[in-house]
Amino acid sequence: MSSELLINVTPSESRVALIENGVLQEVQVERIGNLGIVGNIYLGKVSRVLPGMQAAFVDIGLDKAAFLHASDIVNSASFEDGLDEQPVKKVQDIRELVRQGQHIMVQVVKDPIGTKGARLTTDITIPSRYLVFMPDATHVGVSQRIESDEERLRLKDIVAQYNDENGGFIVRTAAEGASEHELKHDAEFLKKLWQKIVEKRKKTRKESILHEDLKLAFRTLRDYVGEDMERIRVDSKLTYQELVNFTEEFVPHLHKVLEYYPGERPIFDLFDVENEIQKALHRKVELKSGGYLIIDQTEAMTTVDVNTGAFVGHRNLEETIFNTNIEATSAIARQLRLRNLGGIIIIDFIDMISDEHKRRVLHSLEQALSKDRAKANINGLSALGLVEMTRKRTRESLEHILCGVCPSCAGRGSLKTVETVCYEILREIVRVNRAYDADKFMVYASAAVSEALINDEYHNLAELELFIGKQVIIQTENLYSQEQFDVVMM
Repeated sequence: MSSELLINVTPSESRVALIENGVLQEVQVERIGNLGIVGNIYLGKVSRVLPGMQAAFVDIGLDKAAFLHASDIVNSASFEDGLDEQPVKKVQDIRELVRQGQHIMVQVVKDPIGTKGARLTTDITIPSRYLVFMPDATHVGVSQRIESDEERLRLKDIVAQYNDENGGFIVRTAAEGASEHELKHDAEFLKKLWQKIVEKRKKTRKESILHEDLKLAFRTLRDYVGEDMERIRVDSKLTYQELVNFTEEFVPHLHKVLEYYPGERPIFDLFDVENEIQKALHRKVELKSGGYLIIDQTEAMTTVDVNTGAFVGHRNLEETIFNTNIEATSAIARQLRLRNLGGIIIIDFIDMISDEHKRRVLHSLEQALSKDRAKANINGLSALGLVEMTRKRTRESLEHILCGVCPSCAGRGSLKTVETVCYEILREIVRVNRAYDADKFMVYASAAVSEALINDEYHNLAELELFIGKQVIIQTENLYSQEQFDVVMM
């Protein structure tokens, strides 16, 4: 599979697109006015302890207080010997772990999303090319994606030399085949970086940032270090030079595929990226067969509905449904990555009778999601025939970054009909007439509503004038939305 990165940099924002086999799979956007803070390390102050939620709110200098759960406090976890990665957590009472007014070192694991503040942990991790440094651990973990037992043992033996009371390491997938010298370089770099953070912490007396994660372009190269990249193109000369220096020091094997893109054609016009981003903001996703998906993102969860649409199949109904569901699995996996959808996801596949078909559709979905770097868990089909799954969410979705709440519908996704607004206006005139003494009324409304009152609803308006014995004048206000209107006494 050929992979390519396109990096678009402007003074106001940076965007990165991952292309696989000529198709856009992921897009990340970082704006100067709203930089992501995942990975940043702060000295925070506990502003409130909530025993009922087993959590605390921590002031880290942002507009909203960040959220720290008891299970994310390293003191509440003990590491079980013999396990590579995951600690066994025995969660203590939050009141035993932190107190109001206490200063505490924390790291952001989730950006502020919507009305929610950032999610924090005290289990600090600092990644580099091959390793992840964990100051509060004493063991060596190895990525589960490294399948060779011999290679896992080799890496573990090498990295164990650099373990001490100051911290442990996790060996990343990219370390497979790395030399002892390269691993040593990474370990020493991470320890020096951690020492600088500790020294800054000792000198700091109030809430502030201690360590800031890399900017988007650099962070992307670090995170894709284990991927087989065919080409990385950057359209900013300055950023290109900075990335050249960065790759030479930290990711040498990516240096040879890094290119400056000077073309007159915008870099995101390659592979039709701009158009694909626009499509990713639509509810409806067309499938090649003629079927389609409907994707709705809400505060609680994301729902995906699969429909056959214009696809009528060639054999029988059951085969048509099965083929549509199979095609939908790869489209759903791509949309989850492209839109960066996380949290609870409910997929409503078209109902299948055959258990074999159900099993194959679930297997196809698992295979499609295996390419996703974000962790996903599929819980199988529910009693209602729905697929319940979760996908790790760390940053805002594409829609939340690029879009805001509609001022006309206030986020409902629908508007009152012209007929409904007309009847609201007629009721409002009656209400005002009973409460106040007026000679006549002036109604200001949108063009569509004004036209309906003058034409389609003329008889109702005339009857109202007879009922109240007063004249009603309709005035078009072009700046009004369909639901807006004013009834003015004259």
